[in-house]
Amino acid sequence: MSTRPLPVSTPGEQGVDASGLHSFLDAVEAAPDIEPHSLMILRHGHVVASGWWAPYTPERLQLLYSLSKSFTSTAAGFAAAEGLLRLDDPVISYFPEFEADITDPRSRAMLVRHVASMASGHLTETYTEAFRLDKKETVRGFLLIPPDRDPGTVFAYNQPATYTLGAIVQRVTGQSMTAYLRPRLLDPLGIGEVAWTQHPAGGDLGFSGLHATTDAIARFGQLYLQDGVWEGRRLLPSSWIAEATRAHISTADGTAEGALSDWQQGYGFQFWRSRHGYRGDGAYGQFCLVLPEYDAVIATTAATEQMQDLLNLVWRHLLPAFGTTPLVGAEDGGLRRRLARLALAPVEAKPEPPASGNTWAGVEFVPQGGACADQRTLTGVAVAAGEQGWRVSLTEGDRRLDLRLGATGWSVDPGPVPTAVSGGWTDQETLRVDVLFLETPHRMTVTCSLPDRTFTARWHTNPLHGGPLRSLRAPSRLP
Repeated sequence: MSTRPLPVSTPGEQGVDASGLHSFLDAVEAAPDIEPHSLMILRHGHVVASGWWAPYTPERLQLLYSLSKSFTSTAAGFAAAEGLLRLDDPVISYFPEFEADITDPRSRAMLVRHVASMASGHLTETYTEAFRLDKKETVRGFLLIPPDRDPGTVFAYNQPATYTLGAIVQRVTGQSMTAYLRPRLLDPLGIGEVAWTQHPAGGDLGFSGLHATTDAIARFGQLYLQDGVWEGRRLLPSSWIAEATRAHISTADGTAEGALSDWQQGYGFQFWRSRHGYRGDGAYGQFCLVLPEYDAVIATTAATEQMQDLLNLVWRHLLPAFGTTPLVGAEDGGLRRRLARLALAPVEAKPEPPASGNTWAGVEFVPQGGACADQRTLTGVAVAAGEQGWRVSLTEGDRRLDLRLGATGWSVDPGPVPTAVSGGWTDQETLRVDVLFLETPHRMTVTCSLPDRTFTARWHTNPLHGGPLRSLRAPSRLP
């Protein structure tokens, strides 16, 4: 496997005005509803800017959420190129064991290209219903739901469609998508460790659950920008790149506001068309932006529900920075130094209780009101003082997650659930602790009230996969 780093250049050498990058960083860091975690910008095949907001780091795997879908699409592209699947085959033809159960004519008419393009004919998301109908065989549950319209005529963002595409790939290859992509995509691109949530065991989830580094996102986008060629070797057919990234189905609502939305520009094979270029797109700001017009790739990880706002800042500040000629004598050193110092602000609080610590040591807290609406699995919080400082323990039933409060900044614990913790006392009766789950986009704020011995817990972005706190990490590493 190639482990060579991506080529690095200064912004000026690649015709990028560093002032535009500064403006973008200013805007992102000033936005109250955007928490940036990482940024990589490639221009003309060179990394011209890269930075991670500490405590996030370059080597850290990140949950990509629906950006995983674009990797599933790519696995389908390899399988199609090898003659293992055909876009115009009926989906049911890959699952003959369900043949007798699937009687609806629209379900039987659904083609591989329809599930690849979110055009199954359903008008809404079907995941909950598909899982209810068949907890073990999600594809069967999905095919048992009659489409509302003819397949290929309407768009609906629909997790079981992608799940079905991934299931087809894994069935025809006899491998998980991670294993199938390793010699075809991951190793040739120099992408190291990745991990993918499985359902069921042995099969990658497909529509979500892939954990990879920001560098992996950037390399993936660069392969698509280069029309499927990497270091002079063709990996994916040019025809697949073109098909996967063009609009197969309209996502527009016809309004003037919709024209300004990057979710109403059309949908390809698990790629969104954007107002500029196209993208792989994951919840809360996991983006792989491919901009052929600018010969650029932008990779981000973040935690925000305002994903359109983040894209707007890219279009407003970064696109004008992409020039056509090198900028001779450009001063890029200030940007390089700034990118090296990026950091999330710690919680503003005192590292010790304002009054005697004895009033806090050993105290246990229960959910306020008897239940914690925002984190239902959290049943208790305990505070303790030790030789190495204060510790906070989060309890879920019979399991506990121990956290250490540092005197300043973020206190990083690499495992078994990688976290970074910042917090302290905002007054003598209140303790606030922020927990970053470092292999996900998620931050939780726990606030303990001493007078009534209760706590509240609030997610800044809600984990979409559910499960206990110990699940907020990359799954066991797979080959």
